[in-house]
Amino acid sequence: MIEKYHAGDPLSDLISDDYRMLQILSRFNLALGFGDQSVAAACKSCGVDTGTFLAVVNFVKSGNNAHLNELVEGVNVGALLDYLKRSHTYFVDFRLPAIRRKLIEAIDCSRNQIAFLILKFYDEYAAEVGRHMNYENEHVHPYVETLLCGKIPEGNRRFSELIHQHQDNHESIGKSSAELKNIIIKYYPSDSNAPLLNEVLMDIYMMEEELLTHCRLEDTLFAESVASLEEEVRQHPARIDDDSESSDDASANGLSEREKEVIVEVVKGLSNKEIAENMFISVNTVMTHRRNISRKLQIHSPAGLTIYAIVNGLVKLDDVKL
Repeated sequence: MIEKYHAGDPLSDLISDDYRMLQILSRFNLALGFGDQSVAAACKSCGVDTGTFLAVVNFVKSGNNAHLNELVEGVNVGALLDYLKRSHTYFVDFRLPAIRRKLIEAIDCSRNQIAFLILKFYDEYAAEVGRHMNYENEHVHPYVETLLCGKIPEGNRRFSELIHQHQDNHESIGKSSAELKNIIIKYYPSDSNAPLLNEVLMDIYMMEEELLTHCRLEDTLFAESVASLEEEVRQHPARIDDDSESSDDASANGLSEREKEVIVEVVKGLSNKEIAENMFISVNTVMTHRRNISRKLQIHSPAGLTIYAIVNGLVKLDDVKL
């Protein structure tokens, strides 16, 4: 068994070692069918930050915070934020509704008052999860996005102050999940579709584990990474702003000179860290530029940017490794 995943490991080995990696792949938009590609090669081909991907999979695999500081060093906050947003979409739009459909099939709400109450309790639980994730979407994530733009959020609050409510919600969700399981196990009558109800319980147990891991990742890896970014921004508040596009060198739909430079570096096959070092900017600034480039051009892959760069004369065809 692999003790720790590395950039050179075959991506297929991660999945063979731990099925939970499938969920992580989907939330990074890494599709199956990658053959024998290494983690680094597969991430590069899909425009995924390798350091962030490895930080997440190693955090999930370890199940503890033993190497948290080491993992934080490899995190790009923008990439991790995108991962968490997709996780929210997965839980709210897919996982919770899918379990509800199976629960309705397993119990008889038309003739059984207990069944109706269990379904009502489940709906309240799902709504609680939804409210929590909506709170993060509306308050936590915008705060982090402001930091990623090199700005201090309004009110001069600290991220540590903001996440107290966020962590309290995590504890509440855990208690509600445990209560839901106990009610079904102890009090539901035997007139149900037992095999299907057992499947529902298994799904709830697995979702509880997924949510626990998700919340723990937010409370530790994400929180520590954001705290590090926040400290950088507070020390150098104009650092990222200074590298952003201005009205002097970029039109509403055009690229700034800085963004063009980033494209050239991407076409060369450099990682975000290497681009940051070459351009003397932070990795988070590179990620900000890349998001702006993708938004403006509607191009998300290195191959697409290569074609754009050649057609627009940013690089010569002879300089591109095909």
